[in-house]
Amino acid sequence: MQRQQDSAPARSTPVSDTESPPSLYAAREPIFPRRVKGSFRTMKWWIMAVTLGIYYITPWLRWDRGPALPDQAVLVDLANRRFFFFMIEIWPHEFYFVAGLLIMAGLGLFLFTSAAGRVWCGYACPQTVWTDLFILVERWIEGDRNARLRLHRQKWNAEKVRKRAVKWTVWLLIGLATGGAWIFYFTDAPTLLGDLVTGQAHPIAYTTMLTLTLTTFAFGGFAREQICIYACPWPRIQAAMVDEDTLTIGYRDWRGEPRGKQNVAGNGDCIDCMACVNVCPMGIDIRDGQQMACITCGLCIDACNDVMDKIGKPRDLIGYLALTDEVRERAGQPPKSVWAHVFRPRTVMYTVLWAGVGIGLVVALFLRSPIDVNVTPVRNPTYVTLSDGSIRNAYDLRLRNMHGADALFTLSVTSEEPLAIALEGVEGLTVTVPANETMSQRVYLTATPGSEAADDDRTEVRFWIAEEGTTNRVHHDTVFNGKENDDD
Repeated sequence: MQRQQDSAPARSTPVSDTESPPSLYAAREPIFPRRVKGSFRTMKWWIMAVTLGIYYITPWLRWDRGPALPDQAVLVDLANRRFFFFMIEIWPHEFYFVAGLLIMAGLGLFLFTSAAGRVWCGYACPQTVWTDLFILVERWIEGDRNARLRLHRQKWNAEKVRKRAVKWTVWLLIGLATGGAWIFYFTDAPTLLGDLVTGQAHPIAYTTMLTLTLTTFAFGGFAREQICIYACPWPRIQAAMVDEDTLTIGYRDWRGEPRGKQNVAGNGDCIDCMACVNVCPMGIDIRDGQQMACITCGLCIDACNDVMDKIGKPRDLIGYLALTDEVRERAGQPPKSVWAHVFRPRTVMYTVLWAGVGIGLVVALFLRSPIDVNVTPVRNPTYVTLSDGSIRNAYDLRLRNMHGADALFTLSVTSEEPLAIALEGVEGLTVTVPANETMSQRVYLTATPGSEAADDDRTEVRFWIAEEGTTNRVHHDTVFNGKENDDD
């Protein structure tokens, strides 16, 4: 016998022509995090102070490199296409150092995310650091969470205008300092500051400062969590870096549920005080489980631990844990040690790759030569036949002197066949290359009539550059074109 259905299928109700469809847009609700004290909040203050201090102070550090080079310790000299970092000078042909540093930064981000989740987002990301600074200013001027909520909801009056004007002015000054510090990395900071004050700086400097001022003001003051949720791609990428042993912030619901008053039998440790929600800069409830918006800043841990201390319950109702810890704790077993989570195949692989790139860069840095040469054969014409029948090839050499003083370079050539070498406009085979410059020099190689080099298609040759007074010597391989190498 066929069973009768318990309920009839729901009928769709047509939408009338006058009824507007539901909106898919939800207006942003401003978030006003409450002030909290604790170990994670203290650590965030220290990280903010250190990172902002490095950012604002670094352009003003001096480093004596002699009269031919800038005295700024850290400088991205785009005009001369060089990067200075204290005693290290990176030339354009050494861009692989910059690429290596970027690779190390990416691997480091993968490593920390694999070990402890979004610690970069929660503690050191510029958006997080400047947002923390802006919230600190906001709290100083408008008060803590409840006072800011009241100010937000009240109508515009003299008090609200005054407080908002002061707050926005301080925010703009912070944004101005941010943009100013950024452009100081690209030219001599004291000189640029004088030009900015007197109105003599390049328009690009003012444009860059204005752009960074406004973006810092908007991102740190108004967008805040919206940048992390919608503009930043990392929340969507980081899921590939984590696994069940990654430490991240979670709520121990097996200990906290059901929520409610502590004097009611059967209730868990969570009293539903909303402290974790009120301190969250992203405005989420960590008790709802892992969420893309969570930046694992740890403030909810501080807030919850403070409440647990007051009601006499064990700490870490909210804390760092892994999925494997959840299974063990639910079964009444102790969690794994932190080191067991941190040192596992994935993190070891990232560490090895990161260290390998770093060691390679250090080795390359110490093995690089302070002199260099690049040889470009002149192709039009490929060769020239002289009046006596000799075959001559021309080459353009770029001689690079990375010393802080002028250097004498002696040129020579080696080949299986005898070739005569001569320098255009120079007596002999020695040239002076100015300090920290690359100089072009035309060089001629000549093969005697009837020699194999003159008659063959091509002959392998090697140019040698030796710096007088030192053991520095570099070479560059190229070819000598003979009669058989005829484009016709």
